[in-house]
Amino acid sequence: MSEVASINPTPVTPHSVLKQTFGYHEFRDGQLAVIEAALSGQDSLVLLPTGGGKSLCYQVPALVMSGLTVVVSPLISLMQDQVAQLQALGIAAEFINNSVQRDEQQIIYQRLHQGEIKLLYVAPEKILQYEFLERLQHLPIALFAIDEAHCVSHWGHDFRPHYCQLQRLKHEFPRVPMMALTATADTATRRDIVQQLGLVQPFIHTGSFDRPNIRYTIEEKFKPMAQLMRYLRSQQGQSGIIYCTSRKRVDEVAEKLAEAGFNVAAYHAGLTNEARHMVQTGFARDDIHIVVATVAFGMGINKPNVRFVLHYDIPKSIEGYYQETGRAGRDGLAAEAILYYDPADIGRVRRFFEDIEDEQRRRVEEQRFAAMASFAEAQTCRRQILLNYFSEYQRHPCGNCDICLNPPKRFDGTLVAQQALSCVYRAEQRFGFGYIVEILRGANTSRIRDNLHHQLSTYGIGKEHSSEFWLSVLRQLVHLGLLEQDITQGAALRLTEAARSVLRSEYALQLAEPRLQAVHVYEDKLAKFNYDRKLFAKLKSLRKELADADDVPPYVVFNDKTLAEMAQKTPTTDSEFLQISGVGFTKLMKYGGPFMQLIENHLARD
Repeated sequence: MSEVASINPTPVTPHSVLKQTFGYHEFRDGQLAVIEAALSGQDSLVLLPTGGGKSLCYQVPALVMSGLTVVVSPLISLMQDQVAQLQALGIAAEFINNSVQRDEQQIIYQRLHQGEIKLLYVAPEKILQYEFLERLQHLPIALFAIDEAHCVSHWGHDFRPHYCQLQRLKHEFPRVPMMALTATADTATRRDIVQQLGLVQPFIHTGSFDRPNIRYTIEEKFKPMAQLMRYLRSQQGQSGIIYCTSRKRVDEVAEKLAEAGFNVAAYHAGLTNEARHMVQTGFARDDIHIVVATVAFGMGINKPNVRFVLHYDIPKSIEGYYQETGRAGRDGLAAEAILYYDPADIGRVRRFFEDIEDEQRRRVEEQRFAAMASFAEAQTCRRQILLNYFSEYQRHPCGNCDICLNPPKRFDGTLVAQQALSCVYRAEQRFGFGYIVEILRGANTSRIRDNLHHQLSTYGIGKEHSSEFWLSVLRQLVHLGLLEQDITQGAALRLTEAARSVLRSEYALQLAEPRLQAVHVYEDKLAKFNYDRKLFAKLKSLRKELADADDVPPYVVFNDKTLAEMAQKTPTTDSEFLQISGVGFTKLMKYGGPFMQLIENHLARD
């Protein structure tokens, strides 16, 4: 080794870590800015969709900075999966939770104090223990990363009390930057995350919530089991998740599918820990194709090749729906999200909220479900509704949902939209759907008279239309991002900045006429890549063999997108192999030989 090389080693930079360790050639939009904020010691709030690259935002700076990065994660399975993938890349990562025996924990503690570990994953309950905090005080902490940060917020859909105490980390380690990350947070939840965690002037990155590779489809629920069987037969053994709202429904659906010959397993909290672990492991390793589950399944699943997520029942919130559907197509290849919707389910689900004792919390949950019900009944682009819900305004439809592919009839809704928007504005943006409809239709109620709203210029302006018509118009205006609901103020309707152009008649606004029945558009989910299908199948078989030998899920070796690129570019040298997305030096050394040999043999036969 030369003296110059020892004195002036190659500097470790975010880009060198990205390429050499993770095997990617460029950062996704916004990732580098978040990483640079962490490297400068600034707190941050990162909002990226599932599969959008949140983990790299803290994993890259963890490898650039000296010291330890501590990641707070809510689920054991999620920690195990993340650590397995990092270790496969040659990164010194460990986790400590209830599944780790005491003697194993002592070994990890010893390695921590010797500076041998770069990333440590812990549960919120563990990190807040006095003894554990004492240990951290004697370690060079470089960064705290709070994953699934929406769990900290009372407004979040998955509130967890222990997360609220994580602000203690800011008090104990005031100079250590904290990065909060989540895939699902509306405006109220975002504000609450910053406050609850005590983030100091955080750098906030809100990436696009759009997952263009996912097709959103809603089918009216007639004979759901027959519909489900028909759909699954079109999937040809692809990996998928079916969500049900109750354990009983999970067991019933899984049993009927198994009887029909599908490779399926059930998952819910009523099963033993061992049984749940077997299902989760079998699904991750492609030994089980379909999992029928309650929403208890999925947060810890990093499996990138889930080709469909199907909701057998309507979810309780758009946040939950978005997070659950986001488990499809994490590899960027085409996937589908399907929801079976029966309007009769609305009353049944609403009864669940009656048991919530905290009145404010109950109202929030009811309002969130109302937004989900509106989404299910909507006749406007599904993706526009989802993105606008998360304050990402989209004027143009997506072209990849059931509404876009099988559009309802349209009419020029500019005038009625102006009437509705004007009514919301003149009522001082303090009221919800029902009351605005009453004003528009000229209802003679004591509430309207007490508020003097019978004197408004918009009072009775739309009496020729039914209540259902106006309710549909208002819902569509919310879906189109022209109105928003403030869940902290009784779901009051408020105009957005985008409403100005409609009120000024700057463009003609098309709205949807009522549609009685949605039509599902079935299509091959696999992306139309120009690659060798036979070689791809061989590569998948080799990947499974190597993964089983290493006792890891196949995607820890390489994901489907990486294999597809191999089947397209057929690399046979080290330099060519390193040009494949997802291949770094560690994976080249560990797996390059057998994969390149297989490719050479395949090319020789052809």
